[in-house]
Amino acid sequence: MGGGIKVHGLPISTATMRVLATLYEKGLDFEIVPVDMKAGAHKQEPLISLNPFGQIPALLDGDLTLFESRAITEYIAEEYSDKGEKLLCQGCKKLKATTKVWLQVEGQQFDPIASKLAFERVFKGMLGMTTDPAAVEDLEAKLVKVLDIYEARLSKSPFLAGDCFTLADLHHLPIIYYLMGTDSKKLFESRPKVKEWIKKITARPAWVKVLHLQKQ
Repeated sequence: MGGGIKVHGLPISTATMRVLATLYEKGLDFEIVPVDMKAGAHKQEPLISLNPFGQIPALLDGDLTLFESRAITEYIAEEYSDKGEKLLCQGCKKLKATTKVWLQVEGQQFDPIASKLAFERVFKGMLGMTTDPAAVEDLEAKLVKVLDIYEARLSKSPFLAGDCFTLADLHHLPIIYYLMGTDSKKLFESRPKVKEWIKKITARPAWVKVLHLQKQ
């Protein structure tokens, strides 16, 4: 494919961060095309042609256009399986299957709660809105139950799918990053195995590069 990889999005967007981290893990060259959300650019051309739902990110790889960040990361991991970090462990069917289980756990069990909590704790403030303490309390109570399952899982292996870092771990990074900057970090830090896991995955050079983009 010609034309190189382009990511339409913003480095502060959790979904965009997920894609950027995957690209960096693979050591791929790419271009970021900033989308001015405040000006409503996500609902206008050219983005609306790339993602009809008017959300970021969208990825162009030659003549292929993709949206939905988790679908994009799986495409990158499979299309560029010979580059950088494996992320899906293609050579081992059992490990790949376990990775897919925990990809589903992130998307179905962790993110629906954690992203709402991040909205209350972080993004409401960015938007000039007021945090709802009752909502925070309710969401934290729900997240605790999920993290207890993570603690049990991570007592058996250093990463969610097994002994190696995969997309299942990577997909958690953006929301965890934002929540670790709030009082909700106590939920993670009070669980030794979860705390150790977070320390490992947030120290990865690819993730450090994503955070560096936010400062530019």
